Amino acid sequence: MKVTQLYIYPIKSLRPTSLESGFLTAEGLRYDRRFILLKVEDEKDGSQLSFKNMQVGKMPEMSLFLTAVDLPESETDSGKITITYNPPSPQDASDDRPRESRQLEVPLLPFKVMKEKHFKKLTISMYSSSTTGYDMGPTYNKWFSECFGYPVVLAYLGENRQESSGPWPPRSATKSPGGGVPGKAHMSPGMAAAGAVVVLTSWVLLTYRLFVKPRRTRITFADCAPYLVISQASVDNVSARLPDGHQMDPTKFRPNIVVSGAEEAFEEDFWTELVIGPNKARLLLTGNCVRCPSLNVNYTTGKMSEEDSGMVLKRLMKDRRVDRGAKYSPVFGRYSFLKWTGEDKPIRVGDPIEIGAQGKERTTVDWPGLTN
Repeated sequence: MKVTQLYIYPIKSLRPTSLESGFLTAEGLRYDRRFILLKVEDEKDGSQLSFKNMQVGKMPEMSLFLTAVDLPESETDSGKITITYNPPSPQDASDDRPRESRQLEVPLLPFKVMKEKHFKKLTISMYSSSTTGYDMGPTYNKWFSECFGYPVVLAYLGENRQESSGPWPPRSATKSPGGGVPGKAHMSPGMAAAGAVVVLTSWVLLTYRLFVKPRRTRITFADCAPYLVISQASVDNVSARLPDGHQMDPTKFRPNIVVSGAEEAFEEDFWTELVIGPNKARLLLTGNCVRCPSLNVNYTTGKMSEEDSGMVLKRLMKDRRVDRGAKYSPVFGRYSFLKWTGEDKPIRVGDPIEIGAQGKERTTVDWPGLTN
């Protein structure tokens, strides 16, 4: 098997940027989901403004925005994201959004352009986690607001992160601080009793942390995990379900890594570890991605598809509701985490992939708000 496609989503829920190469970090592919769009809404009592996270499954017009990334070329270079807005086709006569394509350039690393202290801070919450973001300011907010037809704020994550809590983060192996085999020591009965209490308490705390307390890891503006892995064989399986002549767009699954060469469609359901490239980067595949209506978005109209060929979610309902914890939602793809060794790992299209480990049964999601 090998890597055939790599994607980052520099601005969450807009269309992706395709990469030939990149770096795997503990928090995701470098530069992935560092920005988010927020819809500005009035509180019911009119006392203040609130901000709603924008997601393509609920706001399909986000699919009208393409992204391209120019990476920084030096320590002082900010790089840039070029966003292209393509008006919906056809466009209603009453629609006052722009009728021609337009572009906006956003610094990929805004703090290289203006100091952090000059940005207005925002609290951004996702699922059970929250973090601090930075309002990019009126120039960018005005552009997006005109394109969407309602007030929007572009926010940057900076060096902040949110926590991915719940069942997805892998459990880390624990080692004693000193390592090795403890030496012999003489102790009084009182010391032995005290030591037994300490050992018992430590065991209880360790058990709680490993098996009871939700595991946490730092991620960007991704929903649940730093990476989403899908298989091209499974994409082809979905294409075969569509009317003749229609091919499934793999980017509708919002993957970071597309793997080709699997023997069967959906065998990735059982993968638990992939070994990638000559540097042997290890991805731990910890959970299923249960799917929402975003699969049905028409990228031309910026609306939910009304054609039979666009009813992808319905076509997966028949046989892909395979997660016992989410019995009403189909599964496609696997949430993944980098097995951290202290350094980022390079990855490129064409890198070989080996299955490091796989389970005999599918994993089961168990998390409030996602299970059903």
